[in-house]
Amino acid sequence: MSWNDFYRRRDVIDTVLTLARRNPEGELPFAEVPGAELAFGSRENLLLALHYKWTQLLVGHLRAELAGPEDVPESEPDRVDAVTRAWHSAVREHATLHRLLDASLDRYPELRPLDEAEKRMLAITTGLADPHEPADEVLKIGTAFVALLNHSPSRVPARRRNPVGHLLRMLVPAG
Repeated sequence: MSWNDFYRRRDVIDTVLTLARRNPEGELPFAEVPGAELAFGSRENLLLALHYKWTQLLVGHLRAELAGPEDVPESEPDRVDAVTRAWHSAVREHATLHRLLDASLDRYPELRPLDEAEKRMLAITTGLADPHEPADEVLKIGTAFVALLNHSPSRVPARRRNPVGHLLRMLVPAG
């Protein structure tokens, strides 16, 4: 992929998200975006790129919350709270992208394996599941966890942070 292709794809994604703000639960605005077909070829490919963007953003928030040993208090951190804060932060900052992907799950089966992988990752990151458990069990735990996240308040008590962790959180991509 050339730099021109990269920028064309980025611009299409930005335009799609701008248009989707009007109705994020609606149909993916593909035909309305000039160059979308040339850049992605199909709605499915565009959705896969959008999901990749969401995954990068979510993982960035998770890494910032679970920064590293220098950011951990004396006692073991509550990983469930940390993942909850990260997830709510990512959803709050990228609400249109998240709602667009959620609304597209039923219409585009290509997204299901990616959604399931995300739920397994969240289950393992929280410590509610072990990576060596059967994938279907981990998925059940992740699905339940995400259901709780979707129906819980977005405020989770903040833990004390040192300046290094705060700096890392500031570096999480905003776009």
